[in-house]
Amino acid sequence: MEKRSNYLSWDDYFMGLALLSAKRSKDPNTQVGACIVNNKKRIVSVGYNGFPSGCSDDVYPWNREGNELDTKYPYIVHAELNAILNSKADLSNCTIYVTMFPCNECSKAIIQSGINHIIYLTNKYPNSNAVLASVKMLESAGVVVEQYKSSLNEVVLNYKNE
Repeated sequence: MEKRSNYLSWDDYFMGLALLSAKRSKDPNTQVGACIVNNKKRIVSVGYNGFPSGCSDDVYPWNREGNELDTKYPYIVHAELNAILNSKADLSNCTIYVTMFPCNECSKAIIQSGINHIIYLTNKYPNSNAVLASVKMLESAGVVVEQYKSSLNEVVLNYKNE
């Protein structure tokens, strides 16, 4: 008997975990997930965008527009930062898989944590100041950035295991 041939590649597996983590986000507009992996292909952390622990998502706003304090932006913790903060491991030379290109604030945390490789799924705001600043810092710091490419369109999870 030969081994199965339709198994997930490492990149598909780790990006799949980032996508699955994004499903935990309660943000009605944007769900982002991240998965940090060390150089031995071991998962050291995951994260998704949401409010800080102890800040109720029933109390804080999910709005995208209006007075800044009435929007989600001053309160939300991005997936990358959550994954970094959730980790107890040394993140030096790790790779972060993230479903959206990191903003400048997340890139600062990525650089400072020692993560040296980013694999992202999509860049929703390529011409925004946050992404332009992010690209500049990541290049200066020598962080390798690449867009995820896969031949897969989907991975189906079957909880009935049939």
